[in-house]
Amino acid sequence: MGNCLFSSTRVDSTQSPQPTSASGGSRISSKTSRSSAPSSLTLPSFSDTSSSNGCLPTPRTEGEILASPNLKPFSFNELKNATRNFRPDSLLGEGGFGYVFKGWIDEHTLAAARPGSGMVIAVKKLKPEGFQGHKEWLTEVDYLGQLHHPNLVKLIGYCSEGENRLLVYEFMPKGSLENHLFRRGPQPLSWAVRLKVAIGSARGLSFLHDLKSQVIYRDFKASNILLDAEFNAKLSDFGLAKAGPTGDRTHVSTQVMGTQGYAAPEYVATGRLTAKSDVYSFGVVLLELLSGQRAVDKTKVGVERSLVDWAKPYLGDKRKLFRIMDTKLGGQYPQKGAFTAATLALQCLNSEAKLRPRMSEVLAALEQLEAPKTASKHSQAEQHAVPLPVRRSPMRHHRSPMHLTPSASPLPSHRQSPRVH
Repeated sequence: MGNCLFSSTRVDSTQSPQPTSASGGSRISSKTSRSSAPSSLTLPSFSDTSSSNGCLPTPRTEGEILASPNLKPFSFNELKNATRNFRPDSLLGEGGFGYVFKGWIDEHTLAAARPGSGMVIAVKKLKPEGFQGHKEWLTEVDYLGQLHHPNLVKLIGYCSEGENRLLVYEFMPKGSLENHLFRRGPQPLSWAVRLKVAIGSARGLSFLHDLKSQVIYRDFKASNILLDAEFNAKLSDFGLAKAGPTGDRTHVSTQVMGTQGYAAPEYVATGRLTAKSDVYSFGVVLLELLSGQRAVDKTKVGVERSLVDWAKPYLGDKRKLFRIMDTKLGGQYPQKGAFTAATLALQCLNSEAKLRPRMSEVLAALEQLEAPKTASKHSQAEQHAVPLPVRRSPMRHHRSPMHLTPSASPLPSHRQSPRVH
């Protein structure tokens, strides 16, 4: 599980927003080269088995990355057949990366299968937009071709043929967390499911951070959290993932990439990236789970535009917490548990990165919240409903979904938040 080689790539800065990724913000990065992708790239990697401390860099060429024994190299024709020639009625979503189509393959041979038979897959097709897109595509192949965990989406294979760059994933039938929290139509998520999603995504991040050769995810947000049929959460889209600091280094210096509203303030300001940057992003998503509000709402002005700025004053006050709780919960949540989760979110959002908890500590705290339910399904103390307050939030009401480009994640159709470019 952790004994893998993996790499870092993507670097960029300046802050010209460009819609490229998921729910409520703009993607941050710098200018993107439009030149065609080179035939060979070398990405700095780190091997858990290359030394006693697992910190020696092991450069991996593009050829070495694509030779992963864990991935199937598909031909473009195979994926055309699997998706019925990328027909519009096979389209699941669209984003800055490109388009995502539903397809079918034989679960044993992985050959294209008739619609409705075999294994369902999601095929992400890259827009031919040059070198930077190719680098992100290759980074995703590099990481997901080697890292395997129940809370990371499974990459089945890829296609690199001519100008075509595609990725083939397991299909996630429940779509993204963003869909369930912010789009009208889906049944509102219960408190138990929200807690389950928080725990699953925390496990995924904790796994990445605790590897000998640490991985910083760098784009943790609601649209990148995919849900299987049982609402198990899996992290997707590793195009911005980066190897963590090694030796006595405290951070990785890189151009700023991520999504407005989710990216940690010190990282946006300085380009200094640490695992605590991911912890901040987790705090934002935990706040979204509690409130049912987007990280950034461009239809609002002032303090209400930013979920963090608006909600922070209420998170540490038991008597005022109800003001930020999602009204779609109908008051059906444990008051004590909600306050504990809110306190945890506040710790993750600490403006001082060093004072934020580690993801393993966040995970342990969330599992403690779930533990009483597991031990005693009929525990009235944990399961009792909180009366729905008549008073509404003094400032913020339910926001309508933002008009953003639909996402290109391996899942049923959903919308995306712009990344910071």
